[in-house]
Amino acid sequence: MSYKSSTSDVVLIGAGIMSATLGVLLKELAPDWKITVFEQLGVAGGESSNEKNNSGTGHAALCELNYTVEQPDGSIDINAAVKINERFQLSRQLWAYLANRNLVENPQKFITGLPHMSFVKGKENVAFLKKRVEALSNHPLFQEIEFSGDPDQLKEWFPLIMNNRSANEPVAGTKINDGTDVNYGELTRTMCDYLEREGVNFNYNHNVLDMKQTTDGMWELKVRDKNGAIGTHKSKFVFIGAGGGSLPLLQKTGIPEGKHIGGFPISGQYLECSNPEVIEQHYAKVYGKNPPGAPLMVVPHLDTRFIDGKKTLIFGPFAGFSPKFLKTGSNKDLFASIRPDNVLTMLAAGAKNIPLMQYLIQQLRLNKKERMNELREYFPDAKGEDWELKIAGQRVQVIKDTSAGKGTIQFSDTEVVHSHDQSLAALLGGSPGASTSVSDMIGLIETCFPQKLDEWKPKLKEMIPSYGEKLSDKPELIAEIKSSTMTGLELDKLKK
Repeated sequence: MSYKSSTSDVVLIGAGIMSATLGVLLKELAPDWKITVFEQLGVAGGESSNEKNNSGTGHAALCELNYTVEQPDGSIDINAAVKINERFQLSRQLWAYLANRNLVENPQKFITGLPHMSFVKGKENVAFLKKRVEALSNHPLFQEIEFSGDPDQLKEWFPLIMNNRSANEPVAGTKINDGTDVNYGELTRTMCDYLEREGVNFNYNHNVLDMKQTTDGMWELKVRDKNGAIGTHKSKFVFIGAGGGSLPLLQKTGIPEGKHIGGFPISGQYLECSNPEVIEQHYAKVYGKNPPGAPLMVVPHLDTRFIDGKKTLIFGPFAGFSPKFLKTGSNKDLFASIRPDNVLTMLAAGAKNIPLMQYLIQQLRLNKKERMNELREYFPDAKGEDWELKIAGQRVQVIKDTSAGKGTIQFSDTEVVHSHDQSLAALLGGSPGASTSVSDMIGLIETCFPQKLDEWKPKLKEMIPSYGEKLSDKPELIAEIKSSTMTGLELDKLKK
């Protein structure tokens, strides 16, 4: 059984936050282009972008201690924090642009302003946090950061964390009011609704089976619909933004840039609070330090969330393992991704990351009581009956050969692979991910459509006023952007 073939200027594979962002940018830049989306699920934002599959942190390095690393000489390197914050400012600007022009409605449905905080205990960690604040406070992006080692002050900031805590151990915290909770699932659906209104052709319950480049430079996709009918679709440009499903599709393209790359899936789990009285006592995202042996991305945090219009509270993450590359994927995914060109890379990664394997095994063995004990490190009075374990999304960490050695697992930054002729791009796993989706997709546009940049720059500047600027060099622009995006996104209307 087959259906009629068709042709597009751009095909987006996957209806997650990355495809939605790229779609919005291209629709504004080239409104006449024909854009087609293929999504194997029945909804947009159903996998990693879904609000129940991620922490919802608007990652701006305001509270995440893993973005400020202490150097051997004791100094604090803030370069990663500055880069991530600047990239998140781009996201806020695009979202505000859409809201200001009523292209998306009611930004409070997908973004909420709330403080971002850090909490540490122990003499060494307190000293680290104090040095971190000293380093960040001298930068114009982080001047509003507050530090306190006063238990009474900290109790005002996060009472759940400080109530009935031992007075013998040194503690400290930081606070920045400019933080956000982002419902990336709602944001994705909102942007996809806008794209559908603008004529973008969404094909849900469609699975891309194979793809190849034809002699005329076009990409030919083999696609199966929900009824089992198989058809072909041609496109000048293809973006593979299918989350954990991107790597298998990239491998099917056969492009040299997709070889010698592997993927390692890691499951996420978290505890969710069901007691409204407890939920109401916390209003912040509070991040700590990652446990010994854990990868840098595994940072414990006690988070206020807004999902389906309701305030809730989560703690995590707890790591797990599944061979699936998607939450809705197959147990064969990991093994099917191992090919002759990446088998040595995968084996090298296994040999180099024995501590990670040990950490994952330890996490898999945790029972409810042990998870509650980890929560009580941040919330001493936590009661087991108030918390339920939830399964979050699947992350596929990229494994590649780098200057750091063969089989290096990429735990930070997103990985975008381009074909040599810029007719195809694939976004693989990485962090901070959704928070920097606008920066990632602008980078993709600059790489894949260089011939259009001169024409598109005025519009890019209209959508994102700081486009092409380095915010760190322009404190007055930082203040202007923070003020305008706060108003446009209604972040001054806090939900408590």
